[in-house]
Amino acid sequence: MADATLVTGASGFVGLAVTEALLARGDTVVAFDRSPVPDDAARRFARLPGRLVSVQGDVRSDADLAAVFAAAPVSRVLHAAVITAGPEREKTDAETIVAVNVLGALAVLRACLAHRVARLVSPSSVAVYGQQPEGSPPFDEETTCPKPIMLYGITKLAAEQSLARLARVHGLSFAAARLGSVFGPWERDTGLRDTLSPHLAATVAALRGGDAVLNRPTRGDHVYVRDVASGLLGLLDAPALSHDLFNLGSGVATDVAMFCAALARHRPAFRWRIAAEGEAPSVVTHVPFDRPAMRVDRLVAATGWRPRYGLHEAAADALAFFEAHPAS
Repeated sequence: MADATLVTGASGFVGLAVTEALLARGDTVVAFDRSPVPDDAARRFARLPGRLVSVQGDVRSDADLAAVFAAAPVSRVLHAAVITAGPEREKTDAETIVAVNVLGALAVLRACLAHRVARLVSPSSVAVYGQQPEGSPPFDEETTCPKPIMLYGITKLAAEQSLARLARVHGLSFAAARLGSVFGPWERDTGLRDTLSPHLAATVAALRGGDAVLNRPTRGDHVYVRDVASGLLGLLDAPALSHDLFNLGSGVATDVAMFCAALARHRPAFRWRIAAEGEAPSVVTHVPFDRPAMRVDRLVAATGWRPRYGLHEAAADALAFFEAHPAS
């Protein structure tokens, strides 16, 4: 068996997208998660040329992680296990958020060192940048000071900085990728993702033939998940990395109203509007402020990656995917 790529959080949104991309090119993937790979994903993955090895367990458990490495020879790790927490979970279960997002990341690092993994890649988030002053330039890895607001962004910043420091201490090749606001195939309610994208709700509305009522078309770097997957593969594949921190976004600022317009090009009967005062929206943007785009020059230079999905391409692909795989 060829050396495998371990994907933690493999049954989550980004984890499934990366697993699919790896299997599509014939790689062996060890999929590790507390939940099994969803049935519709397992059926789709079975038709791909790669080999899937599924292991269930908790990312915080050294014993469970040891079992993962015993399942197949692993040379690279994508650590995508995370709780994308909203305000209600912050109030009721802050300890678990920190334990999974920070201590779980350190447990994965220990396992990588014990098993002499060649590279560890860990998705981080645009949430670490927080709310910057109005009119700020695009987010830059070097010049934009992180100002996370919510516990999710705080823990992602803590994890990326802790992993980067310890990787340097131990000589492990490491990269953190700050993802933009991700949307697209495999997004669903897993119980660990508290704020689903407004793009998913808009896509479902377009497929059902209903109108979309938007609360606020917040601008920001919304990036299609297939571009995220290819960017993360680029970081896993690169022979060497000159940096340990990269932005991974679309490189442009868009909003969900613009995506609705792209959906309507493919579903002409689809309509959307901004909610009237007192009206309940059906498409909810959870970030109450605009963000600039993210600079992705560093990732392009390091890997040759470039985003392929503009809003038109993303709308067409998302409609086709969710028509075949209805979001739960």
